[in-house]
Amino acid sequence: QVQLVESGGGLVQAGESLRLSCAASGSGFSMSIMGWYRQAPGKQRELVATISSGSGARATYRDSVKGRFTISRDNAKNTVVLQMNSLKPEDTAVYLCNVGLRYDGLGYRPGEYWGQGTQVTVSS
Repeated sequence: QVQLVESGGGLVQAGESLRLSCAASGSGFSMSIMGWYRQAPGKQRELVATISSGSGARATYRDSVKGRFTISRDNAKNTVVLQMNSLKPEDTAVYLCNVGLRYDGLGYRPGEYWGQGTQVTVSS
């Protein structure tokens, strides 16, 4: 059974930082693309960042977070981290970890397993 557990959310003011962490149980994650999604109330879930597997892992970001967010992974610990700096009120959402994303030529498609999510609230 695969389990993903997120932590690190909270309430901050605009301009501050948060560090989200996702711990994955099970095996095989070192070979999987991992990513963070977010969902704000009344809005569709959107992909925030991905990180590929293997050495020299490559990261991708949605345009609105480029230069502010950094995704990283530690395969030995089966964890993926999202460092979020210069937070804005529009970053407010539930952030969810996902493993096993696949790229189909048009974009990334989520994997089967999701964490429970962690709330990030940014006040102005």
